[in-house]
Amino acid sequence: MRLFTPAEANRTLPLVKRIVADILEKGRRARELASRSSEERENRVQLKEHERELNTLLAELTQIGCSYKDWGFEHGLVDFPAKLDGDDVLLCWRSDEEAVVWYHLVEAGFAGRRPIPAALLAEGVS
Repeated sequence: MRLFTPAEANRTLPLVKRIVADILEKGRRARELASRSSEERENRVQLKEHERELNTLLAELTQIGCSYKDWGFEHGLVDFPAKLDGDDVLLCWRSDEEAVVWYHLVEAGFAGRRPIPAALLAEGVS
C-alpha cells in the first residue's frame, strides 16, 4: 500500500479532482436513473453504462493509491493513506476544498478530522 506525505497528496490533487468531478457526475446520474422505473430497457442500459464508468473511475483512484468514500455522491470525499508521528492515518480531502489539509485516524472517520500540522504541509513546497 502506498503511503502519501501531505505534499505528495497535494501534488496528485489536480488529477484526483478531475476524477472525482466525473465520479460525482456519474454517481448522481446513476442514482437518478436507479430511482426511475427499472422496467424501462433504455433506463437499465444507461444505468449499467454509468456503473461501468464509475467502476473505471474508482479503479483510477485506487491506482493512484487513494480511495473514494462518498457513496451518496454529494461531497466527493477521498482518503490518502499516510503515517503521521508513527500513526496510521488517512489524509482527507473533500471536493469543495482547495488542498489536502486534514487528516483523521483510520478508525475515527470524517468526523474525527484534524488539521495537518503546518510544518508537514510546508514540506516539499518550493
